[in-house]
Amino acid sequence: MAGQTLNPNLLLAVPLAPLAGAAIAGLFGTRFFGNMVGRKTSHTATILGVLIAFILSAMTLSDVIGGAGYNGTVYNWMTVAGLKLEVGFQIDALSAMMMCVVTFVSLMVHIYTIGYMAEDEGYNRFFAYISLFTFSMLMLVMANNFLQLFFGWEAVGLVSYLLIGFWYTRPTAIVANMKAFLVNRVGDFGFILGIGLLLAYAGTMNYQEVFAKREALAALTLPGTDWMLLTVACICLFIGAMGKSAQFPLHVWLPDSMEGPTPISALIHAATMVTAGIFMVTRMSPLFELSETALSFVLVIGSITALFMGFLGIIQNDIKRVVAYSTLSQLGYMTVALGSSAYSIAVFHLMTHAFFKALLFLGAGSVIIGMHHDQDIRNMGGLRKYMPITWITSLLGSLALIGTPFFSGFYSKDSIIEAVAETHIAGAGFANFAVLAGVFVTAFYSFRMYFLVFHGEERFGKAHGHDHHHAPAAAAHDDHAAHDSDAHHEEEEDAHGHHGLGPGEKPHESPFVVWFPLVMLAIPSVIIGYLTIGPMLFGKFFNGVVFVGENHHAMEKLGEEFHGPVAMAMHAFTSLPLALALAGVASAYYCYMINPRVPAWFYDKFRAIHTLLDNKYYMDKFNETVFAGGARLLGNGLWNVGDRTLIDGLVVNGSAKVVEWFSSLTRLAQTGYIYHYAFIMILGILGFLVYFLPFWHA
Repeated sequence: MAGQTLNPNLLLAVPLAPLAGAAIAGLFGTRFFGNMVGRKTSHTATILGVLIAFILSAMTLSDVIGGAGYNGTVYNWMTVAGLKLEVGFQIDALSAMMMCVVTFVSLMVHIYTIGYMAEDEGYNRFFAYISLFTFSMLMLVMANNFLQLFFGWEAVGLVSYLLIGFWYTRPTAIVANMKAFLVNRVGDFGFILGIGLLLAYAGTMNYQEVFAKREALAALTLPGTDWMLLTVACICLFIGAMGKSAQFPLHVWLPDSMEGPTPISALIHAATMVTAGIFMVTRMSPLFELSETALSFVLVIGSITALFMGFLGIIQNDIKRVVAYSTLSQLGYMTVALGSSAYSIAVFHLMTHAFFKALLFLGAGSVIIGMHHDQDIRNMGGLRKYMPITWITSLLGSLALIGTPFFSGFYSKDSIIEAVAETHIAGAGFANFAVLAGVFVTAFYSFRMYFLVFHGEERFGKAHGHDHHHAPAAAAHDDHAAHDSDAHHEEEEDAHGHHGLGPGEKPHESPFVVWFPLVMLAIPSVIIGYLTIGPMLFGKFFNGVVFVGENHHAMEKLGEEFHGPVAMAMHAFTSLPLALALAGVASAYYCYMINPRVPAWFYDKFRAIHTLLDNKYYMDKFNETVFAGGARLLGNGLWNVGDRTLIDGLVVNGSAKVVEWFSSLTRLAQTGYIYHYAFIMILGILGFLVYFLPFWHA
């Protein structure tokens, strides 16, 4: 099996199958071609396409584990002055694993959507979008060159924009998708600069050809500066990852993207698109390893995101926004692992996180269905007995998220914490503090949400849908929290007609198509870490794919201390992270189940901090004032000076005034009297004679 080349036609079928499904649902299932096919055909075609992609991806992964691989051109688009622009695949352990994660999570989301979007008019359009997204993401992870990577990168951004603004009649959704689009443009500008630098100095877009020249590139400096060329290129590439993977300060789009339907929150903002940046940096590990400065930058940005985004999750009341901030925090953990040169751990956490975070989002969606589209956790409570499957799967997802021993999240999260402890580059001290403090914060906000939703007093079905005085577990301090939450609910009411449970109504378990994906995602959320940590982190799975420099020893140290998944889990019972996680859960239980006066006391004593968190560190206001305000000032200046004064005033109106002045002079001669014209003709002839008389005499 070793050295075997994979069949390129089968590989091509992986992204094309979802694309075909998207075409059927998006062209024939919508008004574009006159609604030729119905809902059943649309969801069958798209699910079948993603199912084929998943089966082929699983077969590919199996072959790759057996030693097979593929790196070649599938289609040569054009050659310009020796530069090849082509579509090509590089299939190795990293891309095969990503293909399986993307297609499996996408398949579960497709099935779930049948139930979640059942009442929505845009049903077929939604299936077309999520299938098109799957195609875009597969093209991104399978790429063997920067051109195709950039195509996939921009395509997932475009589809994300369409999905966030899916309910396009809502003003909040339109603002959110425009925000996502603009913030990603900032990151993508850095990304294309990084690609341009590598292209300019390596002369190629092919990954392997660029990596082959890395030693020569490492010796170069950026013209006109003493900066290392690779440092600048890697930081530019990482700025692209900061946009796509929502790292501070380009994270502001992700919480707002919860305006889209819940299935896309699970697909895009938990499992696939936001991990594109993590995947890309891992793919570029041969370049990043040659720049300590770039790694340090990655480490610090990741640490800030991991800790400070977690704090914001504590005060959220919208069930989806809590999970959204949790995603930001976990993406920060992955980025910290990248900065610690522990690329395989970052990708390992990417994989485990994809399952349990998709599960938590879909679980939140199931709760929203049961609550008749009420997303405020202050109106929930006691749902455990009404929605047993949603309850147990959400509990498993929460346990995986906080790093409970033997659960998948434990193996990846603990490995990140240990890797940071072994790292000695600039910023490692802060990173170490951030990932440890983040453990407590994660456990606290996860179980705050869990207890308020599934346990305690039933706070739904009251006469006043938003009377938060009924919520003892949160009333005193949370009442002040999510101002935008209530506006959001009004929008929900517009979109779905009926909002919240009426007096006497009880929630109910979601239909089979909704809870089946929850169960299917809960299984890997529990066991996948245990099964795969050995080969993925300390085996030969990533050999030849992920490159770690000789002076970075974090992975070696972890390998020496690793004695199997059971020993690792048993050792955790005496470690600090587990103590912090337990403290977080216990604190949440005490504050929200036993003594609700504690959060109220904190609110009164630390009102300034609460205001800071409630305003999301004023990042939105800063962007609004500095960037949007600056753009408006510049725009007004260009309009007033450039457009009105120079173009309209001087060029357009000025030229008209010159013509008008000249014509006013010529008008004086146009009297209409024949004898005036005769007199002027005589004067003209006289002038003519006088002027030319000397020539005739000569």
